[in-house]
Amino acid sequence: MTTLGIIQARMDSSRLPGKVLLQLGGRSVLERCVRGAQLSGVLDQVIVATTVEATDDVIVEECARIGVPCHRGPVDDVLARFLGVLDEYASDIVLRFTADNPLIDPAIISRAHRVFVAAGADYLTTSIAHTLPRGMDVEMVRTPVLRAVDGLATDHHRVHVTSYIYTHANDFDVIGLTLQPDLSHLRLTVDTEDDWRVVSAIVDHFGDEPVPLHKLAAWIESRPELVELNAHVLQKALVQA
Repeated sequence: MTTLGIIQARMDSSRLPGKVLLQLGGRSVLERCVRGAQLSGVLDQVIVATTVEATDDVIVEECARIGVPCHRGPVDDVLARFLGVLDEYASDIVLRFTADNPLIDPAIISRAHRVFVAAGADYLTTSIAHTLPRGMDVEMVRTPVLRAVDGLATDHHRVHVTSYIYTHANDFDVIGLTLQPDLSHLRLTVDTEDDWRVVSAIVDHFGDEPVPLHKLAAWIESRPELVELNAHVLQKALVQA
């Protein structure tokens, strides 16, 4: 089976504009996301899906610099962006990533992929019963299922790509994967200035290579001032674009 990783990325973020190209230890946030996905060893190809807006020309340039393909599509219809990638690249399974998660753990991606393939499910996510830190979640879907959703998803479901599937779980074979221990109180994504400070401190300490979650969590939890720095940040609701 051919497995694609699609990373959605754009410069126009409401809470931290340009976050995907901020530098972390000499690499952009986007490049770190690409590397983490590639190091999982389960992807045949990684493609960045950005928009046709002129402000995202710099993302296309960054993709060329780091050597990954880039597809451009609608701004708000992110599902259509993903389907545009699928029109260009053959696949059986799609892993969805967002470009503001530079600390993703390749081992978690690999483990989730093994479960998904063995189960033969339509869709798998770690975010239904949430135990991973924000920024570490993994989701994957069978390509025919994602194509079928195109005729069903409207409004915010087209922004969030896969949300129609897990909010209509009676219609699909959905796996909600949970990993222990529960570390859902941690935020390891880059969505605000305070998130940025936390992630920067982590990269400054650990350096260039991806860090296994258990090791990262042990270090950050020994520094409560870092945990508290972005503990107040609320995740946007599903209906928010």
